[in-house]
Amino acid sequence: MIDHIRGSIVAIVTPMQSDGSLDFPALGKLLQWHIESATNAIVIVGTTGESATLSTEEHCDLVAYCVDKVKGQIPVIAGTGSNNTAEALFLTESAKKHGADAALLVTPYYNRPSQEGLYQHFKAIAEAVDIPQILYNVPGRTACDLQLETVKRLAELENIVAIKDASGDASRGLELIDQCGDKLAIYSGEDSLTLPLMLAGADGTISVTANVAPALMAEMCSLALAGEEAAAKAIDDKLLRLHQDLFLEANPVPVKWALQAMGKIKSGIRLPLVELNSQYHIKVREALAEAGIAV
Repeated sequence: MIDHIRGSIVAIVTPMQSDGSLDFPALGKLLQWHIESATNAIVIVGTTGESATLSTEEHCDLVAYCVDKVKGQIPVIAGTGSNNTAEALFLTESAKKHGADAALLVTPYYNRPSQEGLYQHFKAIAEAVDIPQILYNVPGRTACDLQLETVKRLAELENIVAIKDASGDASRGLELIDQCGDKLAIYSGEDSLTLPLMLAGADGTISVTANVAPALMAEMCSLALAGEEAAAKAIDDKLLRLHQDLFLEANPVPVKWALQAMGKIKSGIRLPLVELNSQYHIKVREALAEAGIAV
């Protein structure tokens, strides 16, 4: 069950060929690497997976492939959010049909709905599709902030079991832990805030850094959950540059470049995103080196 997923959850990239077509063999290798590295769960077709530029067919195919490839070894969480409630409903139904363990639903972007509109959007999907659902608040991308009182209302709905908070505001994360932690799993959506929030009671992280350092992120989260603050901090200190430099340009531009430099994927990324500007290559290489990752 999703409410038992704790620790390092990777928001996995979508590998592509140089022409932007999907690279399923590379994805399969990444999934196996995460299983071997003790990653606790996979988020497929989230923000880091370039969901915004995937067709509906590609979106559903990626979820189906991921579920089939991991064969129940770790949970699969499908990104199914949209600013169109009917589309989000369709994608969530598809995720359930293909065997995903849960759905991650971003707040509707661009539309700028009211808090009541957000409540009704998530309520409609929760009541229609019998699959555990994770709220995803990332106001820096969506121009839409899911406020605490609305989260508390949504926490009363049976299918809504967790929230990923990517507000970048540590105080917001602490409020969620304090006021909703008894009803929802709380996941950090900011790698740099993962350790302090987990030490304060968060259940884990939905991580970009875990794409390139899966074993270190899994170990750090395991130590944090065990209350081993000093040991967890020693690992997090090694990862600090990655937490920062994987966002030198819009996610997933830097992390895809890093994985390419590591020999894990090819250089494909879809417009309007382009490859990482060469001025940042040295910084990302240095961040990888600080974490002990060879490139």
